[in-house]
Amino acid sequence: MANEKTTIEEWKVKDLEDGSAITINVIACTEMGNESKPGIQVCYMGYTVNYEPLLVERLAYKATKAGLREMLLEDYSWMVHEDQYVKNYLVLGSPLKARVEVKSRSSQPVSKEYALPFEV
Repeated sequence: MANEKTTIEEWKVKDLEDGSAITINVIACTEMGNESKPGIQVCYMGYTVNYEPLLVERLAYKATKAGLREMLLEDYSWMVHEDQYVKNYLVLGSPLKARVEVKSRSSQPVSKEYALPFEV
C-alpha cells in the first residue's frame, strides 16, 4: 500500500514588518517510519517534522523521564530570532498531540494542536 497524504490544515502568520508570512502545512500520512504506521507531518519554511510512532515513543520517554507534560522539540524548531520563530512541541496525554507555535515580528504567538493518530 502506498503512503497517502491528506492535508489537515494550512495556515499562515503574517509579518507586517516586511509583508512576508510563515506558512504551516499539517499533513496526515498513512505510512510513516520504519513500521509504516500512520502519523502526521508539519511542514514550514522548507523543514519537515515527522510525528511517527518510533520517534514519538522516544521523545515521550525523554519527556516523562524529565517530568514534563510537554516537550519543546528544539532540534525540529526554527528559533533563530527571539521575535519570530516556529516552535514544535510534543504534548503528552491521551491523545498525544503535536503543537505548533508561530510568531512573526508583528504578531502575537499563534498556537495550534493536532491529535496524533496513535498511542505509545
